[in-house]
Amino acid sequence: MNEMIGLDNVVLIVVILINISSLLTIVFSWFITPSSEFIGSLFKTNNIWVVLRFLGALFSLMAYFVFGPEVINSEVTGSLMLYDLLPTLFSIFLFAGVLLPLLLNYGLLEFVGTLFAKVMRPLFTLPGRSTVDNLASWVGDGTVGVLLTSKQYEQGFYSEREAAVIATTFSVVSITFSIVILDLIGLMDYFGLFYMTIIIAGVIAALIMPRIPPLSRTQDNYHVEGRELDESIPSGHNMFSWGYNKALQRASKAKGFADFAKDGIKTVGDMWFAVLPIVMAIGTIGTIFAEYTPLFSWIGAPFVPILEMMGIPEARAASESLFIGFTDMFLPSILIEDVASDMTRFIIGTLSITQLIYLSEVGGVILGSKIPIGLGRLFVIFLLRTIITLPIITIIAHMIF
Repeated sequence: MNEMIGLDNVVLIVVILINISSLLTIVFSWFITPSSEFIGSLFKTNNIWVVLRFLGALFSLMAYFVFGPEVINSEVTGSLMLYDLLPTLFSIFLFAGVLLPLLLNYGLLEFVGTLFAKVMRPLFTLPGRSTVDNLASWVGDGTVGVLLTSKQYEQGFYSEREAAVIATTFSVVSITFSIVILDLIGLMDYFGLFYMTIIIAGVIAALIMPRIPPLSRTQDNYHVEGRELDESIPSGHNMFSWGYNKALQRASKAKGFADFAKDGIKTVGDMWFAVLPIVMAIGTIGTIFAEYTPLFSWIGAPFVPILEMMGIPEARAASESLFIGFTDMFLPSILIEDVASDMTRFIIGTLSITQLIYLSEVGGVILGSKIPIGLGRLFVIFLLRTIITLPIITIIAHMIF
């Protein structure tokens, strides 16, 4: 890894950012009252996040300088996070600094939201404008969708329930990551069927998840008081003319380039300083449990008979990778890549994507954002998505193989 000079420079920048975040968080949370609202929003937080940012900084130093217990700095735990994941997130967050102000401030969400309100609300219990968040995840990256959703929640366009549903239901990894998974399990010839299965299972899960606990019990409270959206179309307008009208109204309120740049810098700073340390801490801890303890093998063992009843070959090997995806998306495919059965590799590879919540990226970004979802609820949602999508994927796999 260190031969790649460009990557190593980015990794060093990431280590510096994480440690600056930890130091300033300790200072402004425990010792000094921040003098500006911006500094306070970045570095003043509760004790749990102070500890997590400190752990993220400590883990990053241990992985970069290779000291301390191997369980933390090995290539399947801390080094995996620091060298393989965080540089990607660093770049995505920089890109998001330009993308999010463009999406938020110039009318696109208002126009698309009006067009899709009559689809998204009855099907997924969501505002029409959430379509943009969902598309940003599917064609871009799940973390971009989470960032966009978090910003919309902070501005009062989504309720707590809506933000939670979008972040945990539609923040799917991009097509590029899906190809990486498919290549890892040696089934590139099945790309079309593989991605079709992801879409079918994902849409069915998206229809069910908002209607069952814990998401259905999340309150429709708003971060900004009195900002509940009115999606009705007034008389004299159709959805196109009203969407265009609302888009123009929004764009007319957009300020000049200086404010655009300020919004971008604030977005990037928020993600670099608030999210990167959390992903480093939680992702490292999660991969330690996955790689150095039998926890996920124990959790998966009771499901061996169920997998056998479903006709999944090599059910024991499949059971060991069934829940390990909660820590990292690639671990199930890594564990299953040597299994002889194409069907089993197809099922686990597809499931690892439709499970959606994994702490090393999307889950960590959700926990580091302002969206009010805790670790316990994330794990319950992960389990429910597994229960819902596994039978669907298995039925399709039996049709293919």
